[in-house]
Amino acid sequence: MQPLSHMGFIGWIALGCLGLTLTSTLGCASDKGGSMRVYFGTYTGGDSKGIYVSDLNLADGHLSEPRLAAGTVSPSFLAIHPKGELLYAVSEIEDFEGKKTGGVGGFAIDPKTGLLTALNKQPSRGGGPCHLVVDATGRNVLVANYGGGSVASLPIDENGRLGEATGFAQHQGSSVNERRQSAPHAHSINVDPNNRFAFAADLGLDKVLVYRFDAAKGSLEPNDPPAAEVAPGSGPRHFAFHPSGKFAYVINEIFLTVTAFAYDDDKGTLTELQTISTLPDGVERTDKDSTAEVQVHPSGKFLYGSNRGHNSLAIFSIDEKTGRLTHVGNQSTGGKTPRNFGIDPTGKYVLAANQASDTVVVFRVDMKTGKLEPTGQKLAVPAPVCVKFLRTGS
Repeated sequence: MQPLSHMGFIGWIALGCLGLTLTSTLGCASDKGGSMRVYFGTYTGGDSKGIYVSDLNLADGHLSEPRLAAGTVSPSFLAIHPKGELLYAVSEIEDFEGKKTGGVGGFAIDPKTGLLTALNKQPSRGGGPCHLVVDATGRNVLVANYGGGSVASLPIDENGRLGEATGFAQHQGSSVNERRQSAPHAHSINVDPNNRFAFAADLGLDKVLVYRFDAAKGSLEPNDPPAAEVAPGSGPRHFAFHPSGKFAYVINEIFLTVTAFAYDDDKGTLTELQTISTLPDGVERTDKDSTAEVQVHPSGKFLYGSNRGHNSLAIFSIDEKTGRLTHVGNQSTGGKTPRNFGIDPTGKYVLAANQASDTVVVFRVDMKTGKLEPTGQKLAVPAPVCVKFLRTGS
């Protein structure tokens, strides 16, 4: 494999993308056709053997039969390098090579087949890693450890291999729910659009912790102030920025809510705007219900969040001037326990990963309302818990 240069990357927005990478595997997708490669992270131990790959037809939403891209242990969350040649996955375990930590693995992507070749693995510096991202320069993988209540940054070398962590932060404290929040539980980590700050939603602390991030050094240092707080007992889980960079959203697992923030990209601070339920009016949450994923549509007009137990995707419209949300409705995911979902970069389709029913269901997005329409496409994938897209051609 040829060495990778560390080039900056500007993410997808609206119905196209700003700035193309040098690889032909990524590009601006046409509304009329083309295809998108889709990777599925899973939990192993049952029928799953690792990471699976399929191809999404952008004309009709059809998914090809899944193929095992790489055998690896519980790759519950995935991240694709900005250049599209590398994929990184957590191993959501508590014992990695005899150490009380999980793992993070790097893989080279075959551009023709989509299959993966393992490069190496490193400890995640905490048990139960459940989320990771690659920073915009492609120099680092940032990982959140749920069991360990910590976050770390691992450098990527010129060949895509991972080095030992260069940045690490151990969270401390607890919150009001004794059963779920007796200790810190870092559930996700994200980097802001300017690649200067990292945000770790910690379910156990009811906080989104903020770190100053230096991509050249791979360092994580507490910001001032060090966190934004949500209502006690909420359980913040996943986090997403608006394409404008002016707003951010965290989905709260325990209370089944979404909190909207205004974002100051100079100071790295979040100011709460609103907290809104992910359930329909009149539906009360139960102890069996929880939320999981939150994502903003590439157009910036809509936000989606997954409800487990209720087994639906909550749909919100976004006021692009204020960042506030209005509940549009809920769409059944056609399965059980929607752990994760993905919005394809063209904005045409949402793929819901139903972990407990071993299915991925495809929905078409109404570009005016944000509502979701089932396409009739349903793919059998064992224990799917993450959906990631990679452009393959026009």
